[in-house]
Amino acid sequence: MTARRPTALIADDEPLLREELEQMLAQAWPELDVVARARNGREAVEHFEAQRPDICFLDVHMPGVSGVEAARQIGARAQLVFVTAFEQYALQAFEQGALDYLVKPVDAARLATTVARLRERLQAAQPSQVTEELLQQLAAQLKAGNAAPAPLRWLRASAGGTVRLIHVDEIDFLRSDEKYTLIAWRGDDGKPAEALISVPLKTLVPQLDAAQFAQVHRSVVVNLRAISHVTRGENETAGVHLKGRREVLPVSRSYLHLFRQM
Repeated sequence: MTARRPTALIADDEPLLREELEQMLAQAWPELDVVARARNGREAVEHFEAQRPDICFLDVHMPGVSGVEAARQIGARAQLVFVTAFEQYALQAFEQGALDYLVKPVDAARLATTVARLRERLQAAQPSQVTEELLQQLAAQLKAGNAAPAPLRWLRASAGGTVRLIHVDEIDFLRSDEKYTLIAWRGDDGKPAEALISVPLKTLVPQLDAAQFAQVHRSVVVNLRAISHVTRGENETAGVHLKGRREVLPVSRSYLHLFRQM
């Protein structure tokens, strides 16, 4: 008699991240069947009730019902794995709560460790260790330690007929183009690449890590790591020169103070 294949649900509001995790699971655990995919916590709970998968991979931050809230409704009826972009302080909360987690972007070695633990639990018919008390504690810890949302780490852009998932570390600068934003980044070959996204620059700025990105003009944001040097201009202006790029980005008078020490 053939053993029943284990089943899973993946919930993430980013379609490309859902697909990427599913592909990685297919390599790390070929016997696992992903039977449901959800865009938010509400859908996750609905799909769980319909499919009753053995494992739920839940993104912590999703619109509407969060991953933690969905987990509270699913409870110990499934093995729960949280997917998060939190920094170390939040990871400690997961560690202390003995909860499984994966960090975006998901690392193959970390996924392998999680898969091994899940295999053991399912083979031993070990029930989930998640309790309502643990989830309440986790929700409280995350609320206290994560008053501000985690900085944006990925941007989706259409380039040459394909959709690219661009990590913010690869971005050289962002420039406003009316209702759109031009992303200038380094492609897989290290060469400069560009694409437009239908998100205004003013919407992106608050989501970026202020320690890495600086607005230098009302229409330009630059990755500080991409700067080669800054030249002073006339009338209290300046120009930002980038590593490996010909563009010189304008620095308006309002933002010149950022480079006083350069």
